Amino acid sequence: MNQPFACVAERPAAPASPVAVTLADALVDVFTQIGVRHAFGVSGGGIAVLWAALTRSPIRVCHFRHEAGAAFAATEAHFASGAPVVVFTTAGPGLTNALTGLLAARSDGAKVILVSACTSEEKRGRWAIQETSRATMPAQLYEAGALFHMATIIESSADLPGIARALADGVARPGGFVAHIALPTGLQASRCDKPARGLGSSRVCDESAQLAADVAPLLAATPFAIWLGFGARGAAAAVRALAEHTGAPVFCSPRGKGIFPEDHAQFVGVTGIGGHDAPAHFMRTHKPGRVLVLGTRLGEGTSFWDPAMVPAQGFIHVDIDPAVPGSAYPNAPTLAICADIDTFAKALLERMPSRRPQASRDQWPHPSLADDGEQHAGRVRPEALMAAIQRGVIDKHDALVLAESGNSFAWATHHLQFREPGRYRVSTRCGAMGHCAAGVVGSALATGRKAVAIVGDGAMLMNNEINTAVQFGARAVWIVLNDARYNMCHQGMVALGMCADASIPKVDFALMARAMGASGVRVSCEAELAPALAAAMTSTGPYLIDVDIDPDRVAPTLARNRGLRAEGTA
Repeated sequence: MNQPFACVAERPAAPASPVAVTLADALVDVFTQIGVRHAFGVSGGGIAVLWAALTRSPIRVCHFRHEAGAAFAATEAHFASGAPVVVFTTAGPGLTNALTGLLAARSDGAKVILVSACTSEEKRGRWAIQETSRATMPAQLYEAGALFHMATIIESSADLPGIARALADGVARPGGFVAHIALPTGLQASRCDKPARGLGSSRVCDESAQLAADVAPLLAATPFAIWLGFGARGAAAAVRALAEHTGAPVFCSPRGKGIFPEDHAQFVGVTGIGGHDAPAHFMRTHKPGRVLVLGTRLGEGTSFWDPAMVPAQGFIHVDIDPAVPGSAYPNAPTLAICADIDTFAKALLERMPSRRPQASRDQWPHPSLADDGEQHAGRVRPEALMAAIQRGVIDKHDALVLAESGNSFAWATHHLQFREPGRYRVSTRCGAMGHCAAGVVGSALATGRKAVAIVGDGAMLMNNEINTAVQFGARAVWIVLNDARYNMCHQGMVALGMCADASIPKVDFALMARAMGASGVRVSCEAELAPALAAAMTSTGPYLIDVDIDPDRVAPTLARNRGLRAEGTA
């Protein structure tokens, strides 16, 4: 059951008369063929010819202020649009600066292609400026492995057809794909035959019907729950139909918010960091026999490996990656199903008997989202800010919402509710600060829609691309939780009984935004929240709301602190 599908490539024959162009132009033509619409990066002499080739192509080129910001933006542009995105960097530090953003892309399952400059073969080992090769960089940057699904150095124009086919197959396959093409500076302007049109794509041959036939009797024989993750985002309609048909309770990972409507009577809550106590309470009190896991790794950020979440008869775990099922809970009984989740859920729906809810839904625990509706005096409570975002952003507009690693992530995951997939983005596995502060620009540029980032002051100081958003007219909004602290760190240290300085000198982020050409306002009390949000959502350009947050309101991160204690931190 671990090999339910295979990929079959279909490739038309190459044209009889290839057209000679530069290698850089030929590579850019490959990108357009496989669906790339945006290229984000930072220029440099080493990548000049490719940069010029991108600029004269149909691809929209956006010049960023930092390579990590470009890579974070590329990740979010992919998730917002579904298209692969190119990141370009020059040699040396241009390449290494991008690595954290590329790690996030790999961890989150994005489709991102990095093109970096490298030193030409004849100059390697001769102390070239910013020499970049296997001799001066970690060899793993040029090999497939933990960071890149595919990585290579183009040493000759003859390498391009094989690289083109590998890129086409990579972006067509299910799941993420992060590639690195290192392009020698001296080779970029060399003459090259343009690759054949129609590079081909992969067709997935799925055996979900037979797999569903095997699984349906197991689920029909006992009460079960559904645990959703980000990998199920393309199967929202099928999953909802399956849940309503079977009456199964549903909970989700932080990245899975909105795949199943969070205001639905069958929704129990969010698991993991920033999540709710309701799912674990449900498992302890209602004791479903099995849990159908769809598209989540069940890693620490989703489960904290809580034994309460393990059902008596085990997991039925469906994922496109055969290495995922059973890895987070190695001692739990797990039936692994490697399949496309949408196809599998539809096949399972056809074979499952309809039944009433497995228990009275009125008795099921649900998330407690307290909002007294009152405006308190003094600094803004984070709970009140989230309630205002719910009313003024999520309920009134179709904006994408991103939450930054830190307390802003915990507050947003815990308090915001989404009713449809694709509107909420968090990064739980990599969790790099600055991801959303820069990534929101990619979301806005790739879609033309309003995109809102909920970020901390520390993240904004670490990496933001406000100036880039101004240059390219991105409809990005930053809501900054300004408490003059790395407050997740501060509150975590207090919870662990330790003491250290996590303070930050106070910053006027509204003034900073205006200095870079964006609009910026400061909110010092809860009464100012609604008008500030309304102005941000109707603005035509980048907008920042600097919110004076009460730093002493404890974020919903108790499970994370318990996990740290379990590791012997305290």
